[in-house]
Amino acid sequence: MHIKPLIEAGTRTLIEHVEELTALDAAIGDGDHGLNMKRGALAIQARYTELEGQSFNEALRTMGLTCMSTVGGSSGPVFGTLLVTLAKELPPRPRAADLARALEAGIAALSRLGKVEVGHKTLLDVLHPVQQVLAGHDPASGDDLVAKVRRCAHESAQATAQMDAIKGRASFLGERALGHVDPGSRSMALIIAAVCDTL
Repeated sequence: MHIKPLIEAGTRTLIEHVEELTALDAAIGDGDHGLNMKRGALAIQARYTELEGQSFNEALRTMGLTCMSTVGGSSGPVFGTLLVTLAKELPPRPRAADLARALEAGIAALSRLGKVEVGHKTLLDVLHPVQQVLAGHDPASGDDLVAKVRRCAHESAQATAQMDAIKGRASFLGERALGHVDPGSRSMALIIAAVCDTL
């Protein structure tokens, strides 16, 4: 799998949506999520030459470590841990079942890291439904898996608006957090959509 186009698409979409992500976070957080994600995207873009010379798994790990060292707030450890876990779990040419298993490991790692669960209004509420779509995919069905994953990620992120925030700054708002999409979930959905559009 050629990872460079996926990296370019994912980082570009985060930069293009910085204002949207900032506005989402300003409503229920401290307003820095968009800028933090942009900082991480730019740091990854600065390592394009290095990433081009790496294997699929090495590139995932490099991006994860880059997120951990450059992205502020909780987003750095969260997105970094996810990428590093995927680097460990995925084969070089992953299929849907491989992605499902790797995401399951990623969800478990993030649950331990943040002491969060599905339903707590975090990016797990995007990752888990997407993982379920991948795990339930029948290659013989003829379904457009990429389209299903893209749609699932978008709808799952939007659904976080109706969830109570259990962790983070948004949890202090109580019912006032209702009606607002979780910024991390939106970022995750944007990245997934960018990858899907590139495949």
